[in-house]
Amino acid sequence: MRILASEMRARARVSPDLVAVIDQYGEHSLGVLMAAAEAMAGALAWHTSSAPTAIVAADNSWRTLASAIAVGLRGGVVAVLSPHATAGEFALALADIEPDVVIADQSIAERWGVDAEDFPHLLPGCAGRDILAASQFGSIDRWRDGAVIAMTSGSTGRPKCVVQTEEALRYAAQSTIDVVGLRPEDAIGAFVPLSSVAAACFGMYLPAYLGGTMVCVERWTPTVALHAIRDHQVAWTMLVPTMALQLSVAEGSEQPLTSLRAMTVGGGPMNVRALQEAEEKLGTVFLRVFGMSECLGHTTPALDDPPETRLGRDGRPFPGTIVRAVDSAGTSLPPGQIGDAQVRGPSMFLGYARDGVPQLPELTADGFLPTGDLVEIGEDGFIQVMGRQKQIIIRGGRNIDINEVESAIAHIPGIVQVCVVPVPDDLLGERAAALIVTGGAEMTLQSVTERLDHAGFPKFKWPEYLFTVDDLPQNRVGKLSRPDAVQLARELAGQA
Repeated sequence: MRILASEMRARARVSPDLVAVIDQYGEHSLGVLMAAAEAMAGALAWHTSSAPTAIVAADNSWRTLASAIAVGLRGGVVAVLSPHATAGEFALALADIEPDVVIADQSIAERWGVDAEDFPHLLPGCAGRDILAASQFGSIDRWRDGAVIAMTSGSTGRPKCVVQTEEALRYAAQSTIDVVGLRPEDAIGAFVPLSSVAAACFGMYLPAYLGGTMVCVERWTPTVALHAIRDHQVAWTMLVPTMALQLSVAEGSEQPLTSLRAMTVGGGPMNVRALQEAEEKLGTVFLRVFGMSECLGHTTPALDDPPETRLGRDGRPFPGTIVRAVDSAGTSLPPGQIGDAQVRGPSMFLGYARDGVPQLPELTADGFLPTGDLVEIGEDGFIQVMGRQKQIIIRGGRNIDINEVESAIAHIPGIVQVCVVPVPDDLLGERAAALIVTGGAEMTLQSVTERLDHAGFPKFKWPEYLFTVDDLPQNRVGKLSRPDAVQLARELAGQA
């Protein structure tokens, strides 16, 4: 955030009255935003001359941007964490990031379990936020030019803290600005929680870098988002498919969103028919994309691409980014063949934070990151994601590790075998269905989810279908047949 902080400081001197953020608290000018950021930066500087690594409670408001800019003014690193994160998630972030500072409301800090022994110094914050600081700060050099850190659900049970450079954020933001044709006076919708890497980049960094207005909604509801787009003339936003589809069926969606030049949609399975109907209903242009926290937003179609291509496939790589399909030996495949997806480009991450440093990613010898996806690349350069190599369900843009869910259900007394599979859903993309074999015990969806709740298993990972079967599907050698399990679950859910 160092470059952005310097740019915004200079911009505020010239145009302090420009509206920088609109949120639940009202309109906030660039001058007011920077005054708060400067005050917080001053408090940090008074405490120590060292640059901080700061965990920031990232609600969708001006306070998150002001906090991030304050850390940037001090040459520090911003780690965004959801204000709704549990104490366990905060403990993981603490272990992985080893922050010097926590910036959060007192109630959030208490819920996270911020230890006064680790952060004994209370510094002046802004708008009800405290700055809780350690006595001494670690060297900022440990992050190797990292600027932003955020947790991602990934495809494993343990959340991973992705470390991105500011150069990566600027590249991804500028590539999007160029494709959509955004201008400095445009308003950008920040509707996805800012605690993810992608939302921090496209919802917060992009409008500040552009010099536009960040329009926030405190908590996602489609009706509130529709009003925000209309009332503040939002020109562009990025949503997961679930949100985009919810927007199209909300009350008031029959009136076209005339200000919305485009909406970027990515982060989960997409139904082409549903996307096309939603696009027509909202009167805008959907840009279906493929990206990941580890290599930000690295594909997009153009505004004038045909709808069947723009909605049916996953875009072309940003200029300077390469996506390729390879076989099991790592050899690049020709267009039209499905292979393992690998990516290389300017928005590549530095690694996952572990023990206070970025753990270097595992790349190929020529610098490509295996994404874990299966992909087909066309002659025209468009890519189409064909599925995942790893066993995950993507529900409303959130990744659910199948192995983790199966393990949690398998611990419930009376369950002998379990297989968790995705069931297609027009709104959420996929829902989790559990096929179980019991030892005679009667099991219901409610009884299983109550057990998961009692065990503290996250609610968004609970199965939404539960089917008791005599045996799980097997292949000819007696192993579980997941394709047959998927088909069986679809039949039992009435979706065959």
